[in-house]
This record gives sequence, C-alpha cells and structure tokens, in this order.
Amino acid sequence: MWTEQKKRRSEILCATLLGTFTLAVMPGPFALAQQSAGEYQVKAAYLYNFAKMTQWPEEALPAGANLIIGVLGGDEEFVRVLRDTLAGKSINGHGLEIRHLRSPDEVKFCHLVFFRSSERDIRATIEKLGRSNVLLVGEGKDFLEDGGMIDLVLENGRITYEVNSAALEGANVHYEDASRKPAGSEFPGILPVSHRRILVRVVPEYPEIAASMNLKGAVQLQATVRADGSVEHVTVLGGHPLLAQAAAQALMRWRYAPEEKQTTELVRISFGE
Repeated sequence: MWTEQKKRRSEILCATLLGTFTLAVMPGPFALAQQSAGEYQVKAAYLYNFAKMTQWPEEALPAGANLIIGVLGGDEEFVRVLRDTLAGKSINGHGLEIRHLRSPDEVKFCHLVFFRSSERDIRATIEKLGRSNVLLVGEGKDFLEDGGMIDLVLENGRITYEVNSAALEGANVHYEDASRKPAGSEFPGILPVSHRRILVRVVPEYPEIAASMNLKGAVQLQATVRADGSVEHVTVLGGHPLLAQAAAQALMRWRYAPEEKQTTELVRISFGE
C-alpha cells in the first residue's frame, strides 16, 4: 500500500526540459562563481520558457499589460541575471517586468513567481493564495509537496524539472506541458494508446548523438505494468535503437493508476517528427 506521501506524489507529472544544461565542475572560487552564474542563466531561461507555455485569463493579464515575474527570497545576483537574460524580450505582446519580492504578500500581484530554496513557510504562502492566477515555480526538494506547480531540479549536473499536475489543475492558469507538444515541436511527442490513467509521465531526453545525426522517428513501446501502477518491464516493438533506448529508460519511470491486476500498455514516442 502506498503511504499518503506517495499518493500525493502520484499526482506529480515529471518531465525533462529541452536544453538540459550540464554544469561545468572546476575548482576554485572564480570557477564556482562562473558555475553559479551559468546555473542562474539557465534557470532564467527556463522561467521564460514556462511563461511562454502558460496562458492567463484576460482579466489577469489584459492586452498590453506587463507580464510580472517575481522572485521570492534569494540574493540580488539572481534577480540581476534574470533581468539581464530577459532584457528586451516579450511574450505575446506583453513586456516582462522582474520584481524581487520582499514579502509573501506580494506574490498575488505577479503572474509567475520563482520561490528560491532559501525561502521559508512556502506551504503557508501557497495555501493563502488558494485558486490564483499565479504560476508557482520553485527549486526546493519539497516544493511540489508544499503545493508548488513546477520544480527545477539540479541532478547529476543537469537541470530538469517536475510538474505537479494536480496543483496546475487547481489554478486559474493554463499551462501547456512540454510532454504534450504536438509532433514537429522541439520536444519528444508522447502518445499513450491504452486506457490506463497515467499519474507520472517522464519525457525522454533527445540523445545528443541522435540530435547530431539529425535522427528522427517514432518508437513503439509495450509496458508491462504491475497492479500498483509501477512499470515492471518495457519491450521495444519498433524504432531506431538510439531513440528506443532513451524512450524505454523514460517509460520505466512512469507511474500508472493502480488497478486490480497487471496490464499491458502501449506507448508511442516520437523524436523530431
């Protein structure tokens, strides 16, 4: 039986973001400063992409109004990098305004808020918002459990992200997740062709060697799913071996809704089509 924590996690949709960044590891204070600056730039770019994939109600973001990105907690350096990275950019005709928030009460006046890991009482701040027009992004290990919507994760030198689909469904914004992008986009397209509900979906990374070869195509997969929803085994039914390996590794980390017995599920993942 799952614990309550695992049940909450079952509503979290996991994905990896295109342009996953590998941080250089070099000794010395100057190298560490470079590494922090590089990480800040990547996170700034991700915030911009999240905003591009989000639609706000017209009453929350009228035509011609600025799209406000707030940063709660953390240092001024990140805010400076964020402003520099997004300088001159706009989204659907909306200029971008960056604010370093001094109080949790200011969150409600933003369209997207990035909670730095140093911020305390995140759960209380999110609960106070209720159903809001704010896209909530964080970088702490418990951020999604606290009710956050998107969490940036630094893992093995790579920045990926996780999405809490339940929190997004309860918000008054529409976020188009990368894993649901149509064929022809920069993200791998995923098409489950079976009935069982998916609770956790992991988007495969486009293998660097495949991208360098301009290798495109679809992979057909068959997953043996246990009664508890975890994937026991994946069989590749068709597709290029380089793409099939990446797709199968991602599918092994999926989580389906529990059912009374083991099932077989089919999945089609396309790369660059």
